[in-house]
Amino acid sequence: MLFIIMTLLSIYLFLGNWSGVKRAQGSRKFTNAGTDVQLEAGQSLQIGIQVQIPGFWPIPYVIIKDQLIRQNGEETVFTGSLVLDWKRKGELLYSTPPLRRGYYRFGATECLTEDIFGFFQHKGRIELQQSLTLYPQTVSIREWVQFHQMLKGMQHHSTTTRAHRETTQINGVREYIYGDRLSRIHWNATAKTGTWKSKEFERESLPKTIILLDRTSRSYRDAAEFELAVSVAASLFRYGASRDLALGLLSIGKESTYFEAKQSQNHHKQILKHLVGVEADSFHTLQHIVKERSRDLPAGCFFVIISPQKGAAIMQVLSHLEHLQMNPCHIWVHTKPANLFNPQAADSSNLQEDWIKAIRSQGYMGYEVGQLTDLPSLLGGAKRYA
Repeated sequence: MLFIIMTLLSIYLFLGNWSGVKRAQGSRKFTNAGTDVQLEAGQSLQIGIQVQIPGFWPIPYVIIKDQLIRQNGEETVFTGSLVLDWKRKGELLYSTPPLRRGYYRFGATECLTEDIFGFFQHKGRIELQQSLTLYPQTVSIREWVQFHQMLKGMQHHSTTTRAHRETTQINGVREYIYGDRLSRIHWNATAKTGTWKSKEFERESLPKTIILLDRTSRSYRDAAEFELAVSVAASLFRYGASRDLALGLLSIGKESTYFEAKQSQNHHKQILKHLVGVEADSFHTLQHIVKERSRDLPAGCFFVIISPQKGAAIMQVLSHLEHLQMNPCHIWVHTKPANLFNPQAADSSNLQEDWIKAIRSQGYMGYEVGQLTDLPSLLGGAKRYA
C-alpha cells in the first residue's frame, strides 16, 4: 500500500511538468477605456487579464503577476489569484493606483501554480506588450482676461502697434470681456444664454507667445510642485489650441527643446507629447537660458515663465525680457502649506501676496498658482492683487 501511494504521488508530481502553465495564453484589456487609451495624470486604470491554460493536469489555482514599468525604470507589480473554470479559463481584474504623468509599458505577465501539496512551483510567461501614455493633468480655461487686454494695448502701451487686427467675418461667439464695445455684443446669443456674449471675428495676425517651463532641479521642493508646473503649461497650450493662438515652448533640461510659436493643431500635439516625458533635470539658471536663447525668440512676443522661483533673480529675468522688447509674465507655482491655520502659514501667505504685488508694481503680469483648479479663476480675473 505504501509502495502504491508513493508511486501514485510520484506520477502526480512528475506529470506536473506538463501542467500547461508554461504554454499559457492570454490577453489584456482595459475595462474603463477604449483601445486608444488617453488618460491624464491622477487617473487610475482598470485592467482585465484573461488566461487560458492548455492540458489536463488539475490546477487548484493560478497566481498572476502583471508588471507595469514607467519611463524612468520604476516598476510596479500587481499580483492576484484566480480559479480556472472547467474550460481551464479565467480572468483577473485589478485597478491601478492613481498614475503619474509619463510613458508606461507592460512587461511580461507571469503565471504561477503549485501542486496540491505545495512541493513544486510551475511558472509560465505571457508576452502581452502594451504601451500606455498618461498626459499632464489639465483644466479648462474659459478666458485669459489680462492677456487679451494686453493685446488691445490696455496693459502695455508698446503692444498697441502690434495688436492683431480683425476682419469683418464673424468666426464665432465668445465670453464677454469687460471693455468690449457695444457693437461687438452678440445680442441673440446673450438673450439665449442669459449671459453676456461677444462676437469673435477672424484675426488677420496673431501675436506670438513663448512659454518657458522652468526645469531646474533645485528650484522645486518636491515632485508635486514640478507636476503642477507641467500641468499649468499643458493647460495654457490647451487654451491656446482652442483659441488658435500662436504658442511656442522653451524647455531646457538635459536636452534643449524649443518649439517655435505656431497655430496648427499638430504643433500643439507635439508640444503636449513633449510635456508627457519632461523631468526636472536642468542645472542652468533662467537668466542663462534667456540670454542663450534670446536670438531665437521672436521680437515683441509675449513671454510666460512658469517657475517656483521668486526674488531678485526672477526680477532680473523679467527686466531683461523687457529690455529685449518682450512682454514678460511670471506664473509662480508653489504648493500651499498643509495647515493654513498655522501662524507661520499665514505669514507665508502674506509673503506670497507681496511677491505678486512686487511683480505687478513693475508693470509685469504675475499670477500665483497654488493648485491647478485655481488657474481658470486667476486668469479669468476673479482674483486680483491691488
